[in-house]
Amino acid sequence: MTAKFDRRSVLKLGGGMLAASALLPHQAFAQQTAINYWHTFTSQSEAAGLQAVLDLFKAAHPDVAVTPENIPNPEFMAKITAAVVGGSRPNVTMVSSERFEDLLAMGALSDMTDRIAGWERRGDFDDKRFASITKDGKSYGVPGFTFVDWGYYRKDWFDEAGLAAPTTYDEFRDAAIKLTDASKGRFGFGLRGGPGGQNFVVNVIEAFGSPVKKEDGTIGLDRDIVVKALDWYAGLLVKDKAVPPSAANDGFQQVISGFQTGQTAMIWHHTGSYQDIASKLKPGVEFGTFAMPAGPATRVARLAYAYNCITNDENADAAWEWIKFWGEPDAAVAFLEKTGYMPASTVAAQDQRIVGNPMYKAAADTLGFGIPQPSFPGAAGWAQNTVLPALQQILIGQATPDQAADQIIEGLAAAIA
Repeated sequence: MTAKFDRRSVLKLGGGMLAASALLPHQAFAQQTAINYWHTFTSQSEAAGLQAVLDLFKAAHPDVAVTPENIPNPEFMAKITAAVVGGSRPNVTMVSSERFEDLLAMGALSDMTDRIAGWERRGDFDDKRFASITKDGKSYGVPGFTFVDWGYYRKDWFDEAGLAAPTTYDEFRDAAIKLTDASKGRFGFGLRGGPGGQNFVVNVIEAFGSPVKKEDGTIGLDRDIVVKALDWYAGLLVKDKAVPPSAANDGFQQVISGFQTGQTAMIWHHTGSYQDIASKLKPGVEFGTFAMPAGPATRVARLAYAYNCITNDENADAAWEWIKFWGEPDAAVAFLEKTGYMPASTVAAQDQRIVGNPMYKAAADTLGFGIPQPSFPGAAGWAQNTVLPALQQILIGQATPDQAADQIIEGLAAAIA
């Protein structure tokens, strides 16, 4: 029988240290219960953010021991599949929206509908926050935080050149070209063509007017539009020479480092890299943030919720305590302050530590028009194993946009067959 919990922690933040000042009765366990938590955090700021939440949780729940384990994104699906097949699945897993359908299909997720419905903080979350983790009326996770797509730009360079932060693809390309000086090793845009860059390719295709998943739920791509999108995006390197020649291999570390060290004038990422950038460059002086620019057909920026899900029914009550703790405003803000990741809770998002910071305005604006990643069985594998290699082949001169478009469309057909 599912236990009911009515505990609410009252936590106070002061002097950088959060202490439990008052605890109402909460679910108590006869002895310390151990659970493990699989996540895909990789950066130092992410590790610091996770540790901040772990510390707060430990203070509020000394009877639950959480052991985190990092699963690198490229290995995640293979490892979780092996765990499900081998009967060694973790208690709690961090699940991105584009992987939901695949994990649900393999039976990796537990139905959390009743727990969520009875949660005292359910009202802190808009219904749409759960849309990407819900199917057939059943919800399988709770949003822990939000990845909000945006861009970073070297404000000092833009000011010197008399340029404003771009609001359209045309303005973006124009700025990238004007701020490129290859003789100085400076380029206008740090294009992520290596690991993790696949989703931006999909975003550009949709911004040009060809949605991967249509409103009626059908899946399909317009070849002519895909060709134009790839020609524009890869053309930033191939034609405009406004991108570092290493772009085809540049992943997260290379793109972030290139921006921090003065190699590039702009990059696309999400709010999670804010603290990494701010550790090297002065916010509002040396760098600024901008909402993702509008494409020829529409504006595409993702609100990708990272969900915490029960993936093993053993110690499910303790797992639920850990999952719902991420919805506490103080925990959400503590995580934001270390990482830049926006809270999924609408209550936490109104915290003065967020709304009072002008550097987060672009993220706040994006909350009004951002959309989730396309989600369907095979979506993550198609993006990683077909879309990204197709882009890379254009970048290194081994394929034309037409050839790459055919690979992407054929790969999509195979993924959903």
